[in-house]
Amino acid sequence: MSAIAAAFRDGGIWMYIILAVSIISIGITIERFIFLFFKYSVNAEPFMAQIQKLVMANNIDRAIKLCNAQPAAALPRVIKAGLTRANKGEIEIQNAIEEATLEVVPLVQKRTPLLQPMANIATLLGLLGTIIGLIEAFEALETATAENRQKMLARGISLAMNTTAFGLVVAIPTLVFHLVLSSMTKKILDEIDMHSVKLENLLVSRGKGGSPE
Repeated sequence: MSAIAAAFRDGGIWMYIILAVSIISIGITIERFIFLFFKYSVNAEPFMAQIQKLVMANNIDRAIKLCNAQPAAALPRVIKAGLTRANKGEIEIQNAIEEATLEVVPLVQKRTPLLQPMANIATLLGLLGTIIGLIEAFEALETATAENRQKMLARGISLAMNTTAFGLVVAIPTLVFHLVLSSMTKKILDEIDMHSVKLENLLVSRGKGGSPE
């Protein structure tokens, strides 16, 4: 702990600004992790297998109740929108699914894209601290007295190294979190795209009295 405190003292105000960036990034990561992995996510394949079975059995109400069992999850919300128009025409089913998708997608994508700029900001703040530290070190060589020159030079180099290191310490995990959360976001959206089209085809075929494959 004493080494960390010394690094913050030597790094100056830039360390605290980078710390603020890291706190914001951690907050976004935790919030998105909870929402994407627990609230919006659903085991899509078995869920849709159940929906397909109920639709083919003409049990739309039961299928809607299955969606209501996970009201916050992204895919069930879109699927429910299509099911509520199951006895309507193809255009109404399509419009209902598209409208629900437009409502859900921004919720799933929300805030995750901010992590990449946060990582860039942390890196640039570390770089700025490095430049300022080097400027101080060069000024010490030019202007400081012989007694103070070594002390000022060490302070400038310490500022440069500490801010660079801390900026990277914040930026690298933030980019990793961004990659993981973006992958989960893409997975949820891909499931919505694929299964909503399948449901639409299933409902249209049902309305025409066909037997979907």
